[in-house]
Amino acid sequence: MSWLSVGPPHRFSSLRRYWLGFAAAAIVLATLLMPTIPLAEEQMRERNIRSGDVRLRLIEMGEGPLVVLVHGWPELSYSWRHQMPVLAEAGYRVLAPDMRGYGGSDAPNSVDAYTIQKLTQDIVNVIESSDERQATLVGHDWGALVAWHSVLMYPDYFNGLAALSFPYSPRGSESIIDRLKAAHGETFHYFLYFQEDGVAEAEFDADPRGILERLYASPETPRAAPTVTDPLLSAGGFIPRLGKPLERPAWMTEADLDHYVEQFEKSGFRGGINYYRNMHRNWETTPELADATIDIPVMFLAGAKDIVIAGANEEQLRAGMEITAKDLRAVTVVPEAGHWIQQERPEIVNDALLSFLSGINP
Repeated sequence: MSWLSVGPPHRFSSLRRYWLGFAAAAIVLATLLMPTIPLAEEQMRERNIRSGDVRLRLIEMGEGPLVVLVHGWPELSYSWRHQMPVLAEAGYRVLAPDMRGYGGSDAPNSVDAYTIQKLTQDIVNVIESSDERQATLVGHDWGALVAWHSVLMYPDYFNGLAALSFPYSPRGSESIIDRLKAAHGETFHYFLYFQEDGVAEAEFDADPRGILERLYASPETPRAAPTVTDPLLSAGGFIPRLGKPLERPAWMTEADLDHYVEQFEKSGFRGGINYYRNMHRNWETTPELADATIDIPVMFLAGAKDIVIAGANEEQLRAGMEITAKDLRAVTVVPEAGHWIQQERPEIVNDALLSFLSGINP
């Protein structure tokens, strides 16, 4: 099924009428290469490209300056469902890949297939497949990490960067994995849990809905008590450490969750977890980034309750990122918002992106 026909209707009534009208047709037409489906004055298009030996599924809308949207873990191009129609309507050509390991894209088994070098090359190949010379890059979570590195490693391909949730810090003297091992020892941290080959994906593949419904929640979502409270890594996996939500947040309908579950039942979780298994290797293989800087315009946005920024305020975040981003135009922390910012607060994110894009493409 086309992901634009699933989940909550867009705030524009005209789009809502079209979605309802084409929902039945989308079921019949869903193939690896989706025919064009009209959506108001814009069109959604699906196509596949090759990036090395991996096939990537891309979803595209609109015409104009190119904007590439890069999702994180455990997400899909569907995570940008609230942004794509708005940006396309504003005059941009918007392209969202299912990153390698996710959704309709290939999911190689090998850990080596998910190095930062291959992930950034995927982004370059997405741009080149569009017959464009440059794009504005927007990334969330792991997508932001890939976006930061793409701009650092291939600066000529980008005219702007919007990072959501994940701020950039200059390369340190040791990898984040080594720092976490030193800090946590034998206690549980999901980054360290993900380093154990085959373990986390076995847990999540056995219960995709269990992990996804626990992750896709707001900071204020009421939860049942977790069934594992022992801090030792050996005490259990990730799912039982996360209390089951007692209600669904308004921004994640049952249809939305069903769509994510269906896609992860097909692809499995190993590909996305392999991103984490390359974190130490990525640090080892990128010493040239130690003092690298970014000269194109950059914006950053995150929820105030996003655990990734760990309570940092706008001033603190700006001070950290300005070491690398020399044209940091905006740093925004959204009060009371959590990690899934483009889904939780789409209007705020859309307004911020449109403002940023207008400064790049006046």
